[in-house]
Amino acid sequence: MIVSKQDPVLVIGGGSIGERHIGNLLRLGYTHIVVLRSRMLPFRNLDPTHLTIVTDWESALVLKPKVAFICTPTSLHIEQAIRCAQNGISILAEKPLSHNGEGVSELIDACKKSGVYVQVGYMMRYHPLAEKIKTWIEDKSWGRLVSFSTHWGEHLPDWHPWEDYRESYAARKELGGGAALTLSHDLDLVIWLMNSPLAKHHLIKNCTSGLEVNVDSAADFLLAFENGVTGHVHLNFFQKVARREYLFEFTEASVCFDFFLNQILVKQKNESETLRLENFERNDLFLRQTEDFFNRLQTYSPEDTHQNILDAARVVELCDPT
Repeated sequence: MIVSKQDPVLVIGGGSIGERHIGNLLRLGYTHIVVLRSRMLPFRNLDPTHLTIVTDWESALVLKPKVAFICTPTSLHIEQAIRCAQNGISILAEKPLSHNGEGVSELIDACKKSGVYVQVGYMMRYHPLAEKIKTWIEDKSWGRLVSFSTHWGEHLPDWHPWEDYRESYAARKELGGGAALTLSHDLDLVIWLMNSPLAKHHLIKNCTSGLEVNVDSAADFLLAFENGVTGHVHLNFFQKVARREYLFEFTEASVCFDFFLNQILVKQKNESETLRLENFERNDLFLRQTEDFFNRLQTYSPEDTHQNILDAARVVELCDPT
């Protein structure tokens, strides 16, 4: 499927992440953006002059978009993805795919019938330093990878200072919130880096942070892969001093990726070196992801969509094993 920059592109949801995707689509030259919103609220950072705003599916579908960006609360993702697939619309859905396993089989069936492409927005796969680490793992540049540990902690009330965090989707169980699902980027990242099936896993959730939420505010995952690598992923959104680091222990070196410093520190027994990424912003990840999504639309196979859905559903299962 080839999507020209004049073809309609549907963006479902006009909140913070919806605005980011709309802004990036405009930046990349897409000129016909249709925004499906439940309410006609003003945008925070966008001039809607050149957007087509609709408030119901029928008005969106009559415009015949070929692709859709799903940017709504987590609990709505799977239902909206199914509807898009049933109407022949390929999908880039914000992570996670859903808040539970319901609807995954229906989505797979709908995609098989329509032949559309589905991708879930785990944009950390597009970080140049993560790509560098993946190459080192595959090439055994520092020997064999033995174990890893990751730590991502931020403060939920600081994410969107303009709104009450207690009303955000991340804070509410009924909208698919919780630290595990909301911060599941890191689970997807390590699974992608390992390129090996999971052999064992264990999850502990923590709900004692004092935040006024009805979901987990922290989660710890112990993971063991069939290639022998073991690791720990920690996620929380109660931590007031933000930290996001990834430590990989190879047989010949320790490799630490600091997300906020945009750097990798490689330590060996008698020496160390630092690789710093200059002139890089977080939004670059979304831009690279969007460009890759449109490129993949030209070459994808049904197996690609099937695997993407299964991979994303696996992350949801790890976060919500019930």
